[in-house]
Amino acid sequence: MLNVVSNTTPIISLLKLSRLDILKELYSEILIPFAVFQEIEAGKNKGYYQDLSKIEWIKITKIHDKRALKYFLDLDAGEAEAIVLATEIGADLIIIDEKLGRFHAKHADLKVTGTIGVLIKAKNKGIIKDLKPLLYELTKKDVWISDKLIDDILKQAGEQ
Repeated sequence: MLNVVSNTTPIISLLKLSRLDILKELYSEILIPFAVFQEIEAGKNKGYYQDLSKIEWIKITKIHDKRALKYFLDLDAGEAEAIVLATEIGADLIIIDEKLGRFHAKHADLKVTGTIGVLIKAKNKGIIKDLKPLLYELTKKDVWISDKLIDDILKQAGEQ
């Protein structure tokens, strides 16, 4: 089983699609740092909210080296803790969308993917049939994806 750490945004995006199950199907288990859990909890009033502490395949994990966070002052708490946790456990993959977070994760020698990468992998494995409706649903639910990126993804996926 792969060690996979997720940041907040990919989880929220999949919650908005009511497809958090994709992470379970692809990876069996996901680890999130406590700061990511807190960021999700801050959105309890959102229609898509789910209590992640009640989902058995999501493991909420505290980081050991809090001092390492000082190297990521330009990131929010969830991104910083996700990178530190992924480094501490020698994660096989970190799921993170934000450009600056991805930059830091790559410089920490972590393998990086994002929400779109997860959706592409899910399509390739037959977990989802089509990317197009999910990408457009995300944009309708306040997830910014450029039209050019959507076009590129759909071309790669053979959906255009």
